[in-house]
Amino acid sequence: MRLPVSVVIPSRDRAWCLPRALRSVLGQSRPPAEIIVIDDGSLDGTRRLVRAGFPQVRYFHQPGSGVSRARNHGIERARQPWIALLDSDDAWLPHKLARQWQALQRTPRVLVHTDEIWIRDGRPLSQPRHLRRARAGGWVFENCLERCAISPSSALFPKSLWREAGGFDERLPACEDYDFWLRITWRHPVLYVAEPLLVKYGGHGDQLSRRIPALDRYRIQALLKLLGRKEVAGAARRAVLAVLLEKAGLYAQGALKRGKIREASRYWKLCRTTVLQLRSSSPSRPRPGP
Repeated sequence: MRLPVSVVIPSRDRAWCLPRALRSVLGQSRPPAEIIVIDDGSLDGTRRLVRAGFPQVRYFHQPGSGVSRARNHGIERARQPWIALLDSDDAWLPHKLARQWQALQRTPRVLVHTDEIWIRDGRPLSQPRHLRRARAGGWVFENCLERCAISPSSALFPKSLWREAGGFDERLPACEDYDFWLRITWRHPVLYVAEPLLVKYGGHGDQLSRRIPALDRYRIQALLKLLGRKEVAGAARRAVLAVLLEKAGLYAQGALKRGKIREASRYWKLCRTTVLQLRSSSPSRPRPGP
C-alpha cells in the first residue's frame, strides 16, 4: 500500500547519480504515492534520462534557479499531504519511509528524520561526534543552531508545515536547510528514528560545501532573520545571540586573515551589537540584600 507521500528530488547536472536516488525510492518497502524530479537547468541529458528510464516520475524543468527554488517548486506541485525530500546524490535504504511512517503513527509530530551513513570516495566515513550528538528528537532547536542537524534527505513532514514556515528561502545560495529547520524547530518538537536509513555520498566536486566558501555567512543571515521575529524571546533568543556572536567573531577573524578589512570590520561591529543584545536580554539577577 502506497503512502500519501510526495518525494521531491531537485537535480542539476546529476544524471550520473540521479538513477541511484530514484531506484532507492522505487525500492521502498512502503513506496510513496508520487515522485517528483525538479531539473534545475541541467545540460547533461537529465530530461531524457528521467523520461526514458523512469516514466512513472513526474518531471519538471526550471531555469537554473538554485536548490531552494527547486524544492519549493517541487513541493508546490506535490499532490500528496506529506513531503519527503531527497537530494539527487543521496539514496535511501529500503525501509526508510516505512520506519518513519510507523514512528509517526506511534507519536504524531510535524517532522520525522533519521540517522544516516556517510560515504566519501566509496568508503565509509565517521561522522563528527558533535553532529551525532545533535541529531535527536524532541525540542531540538538549540541542537540545530550550531550546524544543520537534520539532513533534508532524511526529513518527512506535512506540506502544511512547509506553508507555515514560509518555504525555503530562495535568497540563500547555501545553508537554506539550516535556515528552514530553525524556523520549524523553535516552534515544534520533532521525531527521530535512530536507525541509519539514509546514505549520503560525498567527495564529488559539485557539492555546495566545495563550491561556496565561507558558509557561515549564510548561517549568520539565518540567525539574524530569527532575531527579527519578536516571538523568538527569552532563552531561545539568548541561545541565538550566543551562536551568532561565535559565528560572527570567527567569520571576522577569517575575513581579516584574507585581507578583507572592510568585511571584517562589518562583522566585528555585528559582534559588538550582539554582545549588547545579550547583556540586555539576560535575566536580571536579584540584588544582594542590605
